[in-house]
Amino acid sequence: MSKSRVIKKYPNRRLYDTEFSRYITISDVRELVVKKIDIAVIDTHTKEDLTRSVLLQIITEQESGGKPIFTTEILSTIIRFYGESFQGMLSRYLEKSLTLFVEQQTQLQGQLQEMISSAPMGSMTDLTQKNLEIWQEMQENFVKTYGHYPTSKQSSSKERKEDD
Repeated sequence: MSKSRVIKKYPNRRLYDTEFSRYITISDVRELVVKKIDIAVIDTHTKEDLTRSVLLQIITEQESGGKPIFTTEILSTIIRFYGESFQGMLSRYLEKSLTLFVEQQTQLQGQLQEMISSAPMGSMTDLTQKNLEIWQEMQENFVKTYGHYPTSKQSSSKERKEDD
């Protein structure tokens, strides 16, 4: 694993890039992330790792402008998982799903390059079928492993049916 680029955060909320010895903005931090540069944001006073909160700030700013990735329904569902026994499982599921999505995008780009020189419809059909199979298998494994969603409505309705 490569060493993270240290960004110091001062009490006045300014960010300092230790590699280039200069102050940077939150937009500059976003660009580092986009370029796949590992960062670590450290509070200069407490030495606390603030990386997650800075990344969340970047996401918040991105979500407030243009077309957001997270719908209100998605955000509400994520909030419901906090404090539930499924919280860690959701985190792993989202991480694996995004990793798979990125891998598929990389494969797609390669296949599109290949498709330019071959029969386009056959390649696209094969790619679509493979992607569907992968997603179906992942969702089936998810449901087999964890079986239900963390809502009290489902639990209470199951209990009522069993009591009948």
